[in-house]
Amino acid sequence: MRATIIHAPRDIRVEDRPDPVLALPGDAVVRVTAACVCGSDLWPYRGVRAVEQPHPIGHEFVGVVEEVGQAVTTVAVGDLVVAPWAVSCGECPACRNGVQVACEHRASWGGADEQGFAVDAGQGERVRVPMADGTLVPVPGVTDPDEALLKSLLTLSDVMGTGHHAALAAHVGPGRSVVVVGDGAVGLCGVLAAKRLGAERIIAMSRHEDRAEIARRFGATDVVAERGRAAAEAVRELLGGVLADSVLECVGTSESMDQALRCTRPGGSLGFVGVPAGGAELPIGLLFSKNISVGGGAASTRAYLPELLADVLSGAIEPGLVFDSVMPLEDAAEAYAAMDERRAIKVMLRPAGAA
Repeated sequence: MRATIIHAPRDIRVEDRPDPVLALPGDAVVRVTAACVCGSDLWPYRGVRAVEQPHPIGHEFVGVVEEVGQAVTTVAVGDLVVAPWAVSCGECPACRNGVQVACEHRASWGGADEQGFAVDAGQGERVRVPMADGTLVPVPGVTDPDEALLKSLLTLSDVMGTGHHAALAAHVGPGRSVVVVGDGAVGLCGVLAAKRLGAERIIAMSRHEDRAEIARRFGATDVVAERGRAAAEAVRELLGGVLADSVLECVGTSESMDQALRCTRPGGSLGFVGVPAGGAELPIGLLFSKNISVGGGAASTRAYLPELLADVLSGAIEPGLVFDSVMPLEDAAEAYAAMDERRAIKVMLRPAGAA
């Protein structure tokens, strides 16, 4: 099969790999129909995170189940499934508490499982999925989605659930004012999540008109282009002299965290989901003096998938609009370059024969 391999910073190749086979009774083999590049994939691509050796990459995919192990009970051959970005057993205390990212038996896409068997990554033609019952979510009643629905289903593997996680951590709800820092796919999905949860005023921060337009379609009432202290002053002006009740930090740098904190009112809440990459340390003194509550972290998108999937299937939300580019899997290197250079918000990859 063909799969995307990262060899070094800015060195992405699509290469032949062995076809996956069932290794354990709880495994499933999934034929990938759509995958994508994540903003967090850009950290090793840019050299922010070390690439110690070549390895498969990609943690977001949708596909069709081709084989299941004898212990698998919740998915069957032929099912269209969404794979969350984190593999999880579904049975340990962390999973039962809805924190699948902290699963005691967690495996990693492109790495290995607890037993030491290699695990394929999402940006390829096929994937062996460990702990299929705890990981995969079948899409009821859908076998051949059109491209628009496929895009929205793909967001449920990571970015839509992550934006939702940020909104919940920031206590977004009816009547609240919200600021979203970050105009990538996660930030845009954070805008959509805030709208879905009933926020009254949603301020998206963006300097790019194409991204700002999607933010408006998702429910943003205002767009602010300023950064840092100037951004906070713009928020204060828009909100009649006060700062935001809820702020979503969706980037992961020290600058984005500083901006998010500046936009949060005393007694307000901040939800952070940006993968830390640049010293985004929390200033305890500021949190203490302003009584700001902070929550968030890595999103357990598996926990949110059922409710968000229902809204996608009903047409209540269309998070797939964050995909502004579709490329064949063989063009994965160009997909990374396009996102790195901000020529694309998010790129969907289609393996050969998947269309």
